Amino acid sequence: MKEKKKSGNNFLVQGSILAAASIIAKIIGLIYRIPLLNTLGNEGISYYSTANEIYAIILMISCFNLPLAISKLVSERVHRGEYRNAHRVFLCAVRFALLSGGSLALLTYIFAGVITKYLMSYELAKYSLRVLAPAIFISAIIGTFRGYFQGYSTMVPTAVSQVIEQIANAVITLVCANVMFSYGMSLAASEGNPSLGPAWGAAGGTFGTVASITIALVFMMFVYTAQKSTLMRNIRRDHSTKQEPAARIYRLLFLTVLPVILSTVVYNISNVVDQGIFFKILSRQGYTDAQYGTIWGIYSGQFRVLMNVPLALASCLAPSIVPSLTAAMATRNRVEARNKIRISIRFTMILTIPCAAGMAALAKPIITMLFTQESGVPLSAGIMQAGALMIIFYALSTLTTGILQGLGRLKTPLVNCSISLVLHFILLYILLTSANLNIYAVVYANIFFAALICILNGAAIARCMSYRQEWYRTFIVPAIASIIMAAAVYIVYAALNTFAGNTVSTVLSVLAGMVIYCIGLVSFRGITIDELSSFPKGHLIIRLLRKMGLAR
Repeated sequence: MKEKKKSGNNFLVQGSILAAASIIAKIIGLIYRIPLLNTLGNEGISYYSTANEIYAIILMISCFNLPLAISKLVSERVHRGEYRNAHRVFLCAVRFALLSGGSLALLTYIFAGVITKYLMSYELAKYSLRVLAPAIFISAIIGTFRGYFQGYSTMVPTAVSQVIEQIANAVITLVCANVMFSYGMSLAASEGNPSLGPAWGAAGGTFGTVASITIALVFMMFVYTAQKSTLMRNIRRDHSTKQEPAARIYRLLFLTVLPVILSTVVYNISNVVDQGIFFKILSRQGYTDAQYGTIWGIYSGQFRVLMNVPLALASCLAPSIVPSLTAAMATRNRVEARNKIRISIRFTMILTIPCAAGMAALAKPIITMLFTQESGVPLSAGIMQAGALMIIFYALSTLTTGILQGLGRLKTPLVNCSISLVLHFILLYILLTSANLNIYAVVYANIFFAALICILNGAAIARCMSYRQEWYRTFIVPAIASIIMAAAVYIVYAALNTFAGNTVSTVLSVLAGMVIYCIGLVSFRGITIDELSSFPKGHLIIRLLRKMGLAR
């Protein structure tokens, strides 16, 4: 693995590689969620989602942010030519991951019933959570490999491993969910509890996560072994005499990962706590477990799954910009750092704003096309329309958090997320109790939460870098082009649906919307040829626009 001097926007290319793989993985996840929903039903999906939400939070505490912390520390040393110390960071991180991941995996298995019963008020999700416990340990180890490669500014191993992981996950999840659902139904018949079928089916589904992460780890170990000769050659070329003590690396790793872990946990814990608050308040309002479980299953199993597809861009661009900004700040090149911030924010907004508008305009057709259970379509479509802004604000808040971490302001996102979280819970409680908005209270409170983080993070970046984001081409033009696109796709769908059917009409409307948005973006001068050329495959886009007469 050679350190290459690449263009200043290489982080955008690497981030796009990771984003493309993540979007492919999300689409695969979306596809297998459809037959999984048909197998488990909304109640079973609610058990499945509950366990995965808890698993995600525990993962964040143990190892989720290890790749980012490792990439930051490795990038600093690689930039200074200290390949030996960079490799020592990796070895120390592996030991750190074994300890933290193993400990939390064991505790999760032991206390799964306590967590689901008393924290989530959804006891039967314990079966799924116990199955997921080993995945915490395995994820910790795979995170060290991914972070090491990301520190060398290459996202390809991470990207490929994610796609492999999701393909394996899709197959194994569906097989095991069907097997365990049948087993659960036999228990339900003997014990007189109909919820055991969906609960055990969800547990079978979560086994796919454990098996697929194991397969991804084997792949990453293979890549590391294949690259080891190059890594060792870099180490032999390292003429630095200073060898960092392991104690210092552990201290730096801990000091780097702790604020990142805390800010990420605070940022993501809202959904888990939202569920607990939502279940408790609705139970007081007279809803049964099955009723509020079904509502939450629609919200988490349909809307949030769809929302995560466009959010994959920001989620992947953030880790790619961290080592890039770290290198720029190490050389005190604030001009380059500001340029990276400007490009990353514009790139994210240009792609996520039309996604939000398009999903709001075609909410019901998309839900109808993807999910066959008719009973949940009106509610799911309503949630998607109401929550479209979540896509934009969550994308921007995720990216700006990564930017602050890359700038070395590790504590700032934690403070901003904590302030937003407290105000978010206050608003959620008011909307659930006083306004009686049911699941829409969760949607509106989350929009407020992400928007407030965007404001606070933006102010922090401005103070830190004397930076001001350009508004017209970053936000206003994409918004105008997206509104025009949304109106057009709605009309196109209505016209086609009279004779072509929902699926064909939806797909053609989405394709038409992509063309209309691109034309609008270029026509309103929302993007320049120079900026397009810096985007991944930008030269192909420029060639197409010139053929259409939209660019010179």
